[in-house]
Amino acid sequence: MPDLTDAPVGRRGPVAELRAFFRASLLSPVGSPLPEPCGQRLRRRVVVALTVLVGALALGGALAIRPGDPLFYGAAAGVAGLWGAGALASGPLRLGRGRTRSGAASRGVLQGLILGAMLLTLFLAGAFVIARIPVLRAPVDEILDHARLGSVWVVAVITVVNGIAEELFFRGAVYAAFGPRWDLVGSTALYTASTLFSGVPLLTFAAACLGLLTAAQRRVTGGVAGPIAAHLTWSLGMLFLLGPVLTLGG
Repeated sequence: MPDLTDAPVGRRGPVAELRAFFRASLLSPVGSPLPEPCGQRLRRRVVVALTVLVGALALGGALAIRPGDPLFYGAAAGVAGLWGAGALASGPLRLGRGRTRSGAASRGVLQGLILGAMLLTLFLAGAFVIARIPVLRAPVDEILDHARLGSVWVVAVITVVNGIAEELFFRGAVYAAFGPRWDLVGSTALYTASTLFSGVPLLTFAAACLGLLTAAQRRVTGGVAGPIAAHLTWSLGMLFLLGPVLTLGG
């Protein structure tokens, strides 16, 4: 039986189009990973280990600051600086190259935007349930209070900078440090672990979901451009839409 995802674009049904999109954006690597010298891999691992430890503690400290306190802005920017510095210190980073479902070359940015929007939709749907469970909603409201009680636009800028820095580090440096066998699982696990000191279980769950999605993009494209697009779409959408959805759900 022929694979309908190989049919020309425009002749596929909606299900086949969706399958072709996921295969192109998450499942079929564009090329083989470029090997790195042992010395470069060791350097990445040392830098990654130190940066994850310090960054996780710094993230927990930033989220512990009282909402509305201007110190939060500097602390959050400092966390982004740690991720970015760790990424650059680890060695070369790549933007990557993707392939559309029709076979055309791309950077994977549009695919990242679509995937980020899909993940955002799932999380907003789940927010309607969380809104009715006080023990789950309270920690989320505390995080959102940094935007509600402060400047939402400053928080938005920090969200963008931090999102880019996290992708450069976790899908750039960390992913490359693990090597081909454990790169996807290892980078996702460390990204998830970096949120443990936040004390917010749902933030850790979100990191696991977002980390797995962007790591799959990294495996397909070999770079960070697509993951950055997905991360920013999801994180900015959560910043501006999660609060209203929780209000509606409650």
